[in-house]
Amino acid sequence: MAVRAVRGAVQLERDEAGHMDEQVVALLIAVLERNGLSTDDLISIWFTATPDLRSDFPAAAARKLGIVDVPLICAQELDIEGAMPRVVRLLAHIESDRPRADINHVYLGAAAALRKDIAQ
Repeated sequence: MAVRAVRGAVQLERDEAGHMDEQVVALLIAVLERNGLSTDDLISIWFTATPDLRSDFPAAAARKLGIVDVPLICAQELDIEGAMPRVVRLLAHIESDRPRADINHVYLGAAAALRKDIAQ
């Protein structure tokens, strides 16, 4: 089994804890499903949020999804002028037999514009 990394992002419509939970859970489920993963395949997840998101920690949504024995961390994204607002990004380290080229990175909704080269 190899260690691989999966990227993903979602843009929130508003800074509200319930909405963040909903969107981050959708992102996590999409990452797992599109890569044929279970929570047992997760090694760790790093979340970032743009500075305009202050209602909750993205990792809290992962815990509510049942990801309770995987190390999670949250950080603030750089505050770059002109950057897309209200974005949660993730970098998940996983165990997978898939070749690196077959990893599906997941950019939901408007966040697909962030990485048109790898968005699924």
